[in-house]
Amino acid sequence: MGHKDAGEAQPAHAARLDAASAAKIATTLQALATPSRLMILTRLREAPCTVTDLAESAGMELSAVSHQLRLLRNLGLVTGTRSCKNIVYALYDNHVAALLDQAVYHIEHLRLGIADIPADAAVAATAAG
Repeated sequence: MGHKDAGEAQPAHAARLDAASAAKIATTLQALATPSRLMILTRLREAPCTVTDLAESAGMELSAVSHQLRLLRNLGLVTGTRSCKNIVYALYDNHVAALLDQAVYHIEHLRLGIADIPADAAVAATAAG
């Protein structure tokens, strides 16, 4: 699977996945299937912060947040940078932010009953009708 530069157009259809890529994506999506992790990630979407800030924001114990951050770091979703005595956590990159944004948009569209039909599907439906 290739990586597109920010300025390049995205393909109209998803690339096919090999088994290893599918397994890696499934593991990442499973990590996002936990509300506490999503709360941590969405807080980091706003700005980098420390474990203490994350615990306060998410209403969680420091040890629980640290455990979740360790998992998120291992999956390449967050990074940690030492700043004096603290580690400041941030989203790994803009892809993680986009993934979160798309999940929020999808849920909002479901709530509103809006469906964004992929271009290929819309063309096929028009041709069939």
